[in-house]
Amino acid sequence: MFDRQAQLLGVEVRQARSVRSTLSRLWQYYREYRWLVAVAFLLIVFSTGAQVVVPVLTGQAVDCYLAPVEGGGVSCLFGEATTTAERLTGLGKLIGLVVFLYVGGTVMTSVQFYLISVAGFRMLRNIRADVFAHTQRLSLGYFTEHETGDVMSRFTNDLDTLQQIISFGLVQVIQGILFLVMIVGAMFANHVPFAIISLVTLPLMFLATQWLSRQARRAFREARKEIGAVNADLQESIAAVREVQAFSREEENIEQFGAVNAANRDANVRAQAYSSALAPTLEALSYINIAIVAGVGGYVMLRDGILWGAPISLGLIVTFISFAQQFNRPVQQLALLWANLQSAIAGSERIFDLLDDTMMIEDKAEAEVMPPIQGDVVFQKVWAGYKPNEPVLKGIDLAVEKGEMVAIVGPTGAGKTTIINLLPRFWDVTDGQVLIDGIDVRDVTRDSLRQQIGLVLQDTFLFSDTIMNNIRYGRPAATDEEVVEAAKLARADQFITRLPQGYETVLGERGTGLSQGQRQLLAIARVALMDPRILILDEATSSVDTRTERQIQVALDKLLAGRTSFVIAHRLSTIRNADQLLVLKDGQIIEQGTHDSLLAEQGFYYDLYMNQFRRQEESEKDVVR
Repeated sequence: MFDRQAQLLGVEVRQARSVRSTLSRLWQYYREYRWLVAVAFLLIVFSTGAQVVVPVLTGQAVDCYLAPVEGGGVSCLFGEATTTAERLTGLGKLIGLVVFLYVGGTVMTSVQFYLISVAGFRMLRNIRADVFAHTQRLSLGYFTEHETGDVMSRFTNDLDTLQQIISFGLVQVIQGILFLVMIVGAMFANHVPFAIISLVTLPLMFLATQWLSRQARRAFREARKEIGAVNADLQESIAAVREVQAFSREEENIEQFGAVNAANRDANVRAQAYSSALAPTLEALSYINIAIVAGVGGYVMLRDGILWGAPISLGLIVTFISFAQQFNRPVQQLALLWANLQSAIAGSERIFDLLDDTMMIEDKAEAEVMPPIQGDVVFQKVWAGYKPNEPVLKGIDLAVEKGEMVAIVGPTGAGKTTIINLLPRFWDVTDGQVLIDGIDVRDVTRDSLRQQIGLVLQDTFLFSDTIMNNIRYGRPAATDEEVVEAAKLARADQFITRLPQGYETVLGERGTGLSQGQRQLLAIARVALMDPRILILDEATSSVDTRTERQIQVALDKLLAGRTSFVIAHRLSTIRNADQLLVLKDGQIIEQGTHDSLLAEQGFYYDLYMNQFRRQEESEKDVVR
């Protein structure tokens, strides 16, 4: 096992997007539901406006009915009152209006939360669908450079952080910002000099928020990366639990996971430290603001009641103190939500990083549908590799006629698998051409090409579904009878019919409950049902015992008949029947011919045969006896 943290640092560290760019991309997903968002926004405006009006009504209650200003001059919503009865009537009307505003605001808030939640969860569904679709189109190279656990973390943890903010949190953020804007506007509408004094701490709030949020966003970005490392380590450790126990590496694995987990803890502690500092900082500045309002207002009232040429009343002071208290509430809410907001932005950046990754094999704009394949294959001076300036294949020239069987042998790392990966365009050549029936595989659509190429790998993947559906996977429209015929051809029908539910038996994860040989037979049946014109067997029988191999060899002979086939095999029985035998070494074809002709040359293949395949031949003879 290796240090995943270091690997992820090499892969994930990129230029961070700006908050504006990330929010702009999120809005692109919201646009589809903009009418829901628009209605919700109108409700937010009305409910927020109702809350802002309440301090003004409170000030009127003081100046108009509780402690009327001598000489008038105060605008009263329900007119001036001169008698006790008129004061009580006016005060009652104000109280009723305040109650109405609070109740109406509560109803509108409930509706806006619902509408924003509907739009948000639909948006999340679309993002999740786009991310999944994008991962399905990424080339195999992406998954060799990124661990499965980290990719899955984009679907789970990163999207979860976004989910936490899009419904309740998003409404609070929008409402809080709008509330602050409206309060500031109401302050200036009521008394400009007093408003300027009341907002003296606002620049300090802005600077503190900007600095702490920038630090928190950087820390949360690191935390999102570290949780990806934890998932990657966890996924690999669970998948490899048999190997871990076989080699007695439990303690080392626990220690490795502890290190990765500690890094995740430290990153989250740093993130929370910055985000937690924001709330008390803003709260302290808000209380200072209330003290300034009360102190300045009281001093002016005790002196002459005039501030910079504008009169101040007791009701106005009460209104501004109420404004200052209300100003404090959304500031505190935003501070508390800031941690989730920063985490959501960091998670969104990681999601968009994945969506922006272009490591994929794409169809040309003018790509055409591949016509029915006949089976002629030509490699013209083919160079290919997985990393820049590190070629795996070096100038491969090869001509295969339709119906021929080509066996490929060579030491590990010679480029055997790379050759067969070029045919269905799992990888593209860096130079040269791969032609099928004279057509460059890059000039046709991938789907139309791959639908005519069958592939059986050494490591068979079976889905948690019925045997019937696993065989039908490559050809969903096949009938049950066609599936059974394919299974019989692959010699899989015998063991399938012995299972309790037969073809309707539901397999466990990756085919749990079946032997390696049985899983391989199902993979061969799956390809047989596709009836491909080109067949690729990548060490397809290496995990099957000699007796089982002899049973399926007859099926393979029928399957291979009339088809062009490329076989990477360690079995002599497969190699002996090949029309062409390619010997690869260091990315080049060093020998080419038939089994017998290459033995006669007594070159590299002869040595390989004497060291490896001759023992297989003797073993096969023992099985026959």
